[in-house]
Amino acid sequence: MRDGRVVKGVNFQALADQGDPAALASAYEAQGADEIVLLDVTATAAGRAARAETVRQVRRELSAPLVVGGGVSGVSDAAALLEAGADKVSVNTAALRDPAVVEGMAARFGAQCVVVAIDAARNGCAGGYEALARSGTEPTGLDAVAWARRAVAAGAGEVLLTSFDRDGTRSGYELDLLALTRAAVDVPIVASGGADSPDHMAEAVAAGADAVLAASIFHTGAWTVERVKQALADAGVRVRLSLGAQA
Repeated sequence: MRDGRVVKGVNFQALADQGDPAALASAYEAQGADEIVLLDVTATAAGRAARAETVRQVRRELSAPLVVGGGVSGVSDAAALLEAGADKVSVNTAALRDPAVVEGMAARFGAQCVVVAIDAARNGCAGGYEALARSGTEPTGLDAVAWARRAVAAGAGEVLLTSFDRDGTRSGYELDLLALTRAAVDVPIVASGGADSPDHMAEAVAAGADAVLAASIFHTGAWTVERVKQALADAGVRVRLSLGAQA
């Protein structure tokens, strides 16, 4: 999201308007989406958390689980988003600067509510991937996989793992990054960045992802959630199908 609208770009740049978040969330739930993720990409730069009013608008249209992130600096921001209707809160930049943010959120709300979002880019770090802050604009020098391990130790119940290099490219997920992170942590990993087809999603699951996130292929209408899930099921990937699809 940016300014209350859904946007999408490539490598977090050239963001183009995709529509109203509440309307899109409702449509994706009707297609069979298991979870909706809202990330406010301008919140950190603006010095605020994701807009609670937008969260409330989406929640009114949605019964599926909702993850919200963007600009979360601590427990109070997380509490406001949970009160507005989020089921989980995603934190990135603030946690990188102070892992105690994760500890505080987990202590207050439980690990099941705390998602650490990691935007990772290939570079010369020992592990090959660097964690980025501020929507991919700020290098940290931290190894992304080592940071995932530390974040989980601090209390994160889930990792939202986004490949900065693959974001919006529709070239497939960063499988090496997924495999390395899977070997490092024992919490659910949501793969993000690069999906173009169910084949890419099946590859991500095989590499260690517990769930797969996509935006471009759904926003453009190239795929519906229902068609993706049926294709994954046909490929032997365990998914939750609608009653109509099961029949």
